[in-house]
Amino acid sequence: MGDSFKARDISIRAQKKLLGKMSNKSVAKTFIDERSASVLDNTYNLAKAYTGDKKEAEKLVKNIIKVVVKIGILARNDQFTADDIKCANKLRTKFSTIVKTIISFYEVDFTYDKNFLVNNITDCRDLLKALVKDHLTDKSVGRIDHVLDFFSNGAFLEEMFRKDSQYRPQMKVIIEDLNKAMDEGEL
Repeated sequence: MGDSFKARDISIRAQKKLLGKMSNKSVAKTFIDERSASVLDNTYNLAKAYTGDKKEAEKLVKNIIKVVVKIGILARNDQFTADDIKCANKLRTKFSTIVKTIISFYEVDFTYDKNFLVNNITDCRDLLKALVKDHLTDKSVGRIDHVLDFFSNGAFLEEMFRKDSQYRPQMKVIIEDLNKAMDEGEL
């Protein structure tokens, strides 16, 4: 029998494990650009205001950071197969569609369509889970579900896109950052 020890595999597991222990703002800024950090900070503020629960808002943003950084670690270490890369490209396209949709729903009156947005988020969830299924633990997949359950919640979406929503100021800042990211090709 051959020896199955591979230092690279151990290194990747150690990076993912270390990330799991250190998902705070300072670590996130090491892996995530300034604009993304701003979007995450404002997402935290929005989630905290909406739920009234600081711990839930922190958990949501930590889960986003953990998933994004773990996928980044996998990509930087060439862990994705050709099929995974095709899936990642579909995911990137779908995510871009969601961002453009959110911007449009916010900026253009009477365009909000909850079913369209929820269906796209569901498609994004399916692609994301397909991408990571062979690489991340069930706990990480659970993080994906937690995040996307929050953002696909119909009551949450209805409240975010109401013209007279109390969350309009938080949404405005997020939309501005998303617009800048789109304009500069960051998304």
